[in-house]
Amino acid sequence: MIVITGSLVARAEDYEELERLSLAHVQRSRLEPGCIAHGVHRDVENPLRLVFLEKWQDQAAVDAHFGVPESIEFVQRAVALADGPPTIEVFDVGQQS
Repeated sequence: MIVITGSLVARAEDYEELERLSLAHVQRSRLEPGCIAHGVHRDVENPLRLVFLEKWQDQAAVDAHFGVPESIEFVQRAVALADGPPTIEVFDVGQQS
């Protein structure tokens, strides 16, 4: 299983739009083959920061997800609304029992 974490800090005037785009992205991503879980959460210490937590079946599912045109468009639009670059970390957690 592949676990991905990422975050974006919105500019205050763009938070609502970034949140709306993020929720739509999460809902669409949950329907993709190999998606185990996909969520977006608001940071309790920085209410302008959105944190993503994703779980994917394997690297092939991740590669497919990042190749979906809607995913590419989401990243471009989200980065344009952010106050700085996004963070992303990818972990291969192997087989889960």
